[in-house]
Amino acid sequence: MNKSIVLASNNAGKIKEFNALLGAMGIEVKPQNEFNVEEADETGLTFIENAILKARNACAQTGLPALADDSGIEVDYLNGAPGIYSARFAGEHGNNQANNDLLLEKLEGVSELERTARFHCVLAYMRHKDDPTPLVFHGTWEGRILESSAGQEGFGYDPIFYVPECGCSSASLPKEVKNQISHRAKALKQLVAAFQENTKL
Repeated sequence: MNKSIVLASNNAGKIKEFNALLGAMGIEVKPQNEFNVEEADETGLTFIENAILKARNACAQTGLPALADDSGIEVDYLNGAPGIYSARFAGEHGNNQANNDLLLEKLEGVSELERTARFHCVLAYMRHKDDPTPLVFHGTWEGRILESSAGQEGFGYDPIFYVPECGCSSASLPKEVKNQISHRAKALKQLVAAFQENTKL
């Protein structure tokens, strides 16, 4: 099977990760900026809606099958916030430090037991822009929010996300370990299994 899929992202790290997993099946994942795709407006109210919006937008502008991922962190004490607004929690899109600082501030004085949280990753795959049955894969990663940052790896909320089974923050994990157990890894494993089962995708 030799085919190209557009990834509704220009993140080089994600492109590499997807290609490493899907390359063996003859699938090449290309970033949407190779096709001058204009970013989709993320007007959905859930990770699933936003992932589908991004995938449909990439299909419509390239005529190719597309894959999109929408992810973020959900904190129980904050009723699920920052959720779909994870990347722009503090106002400016992608300002990791400001987002982490704001989250720590909102949880100041909150006990360890009440700091439970999880990362979500939703992947949506569409064969074409009018695909009535997008494939949706959902991975979660349970943990809790630390009281201060720890670790140098990763990005986003990784420095303040404590992973109980590893006894450290997500940012303290070697990349190889994180890529086996994270929310994105879990969603990707489901995606790969679906592609292996159905070669018509």
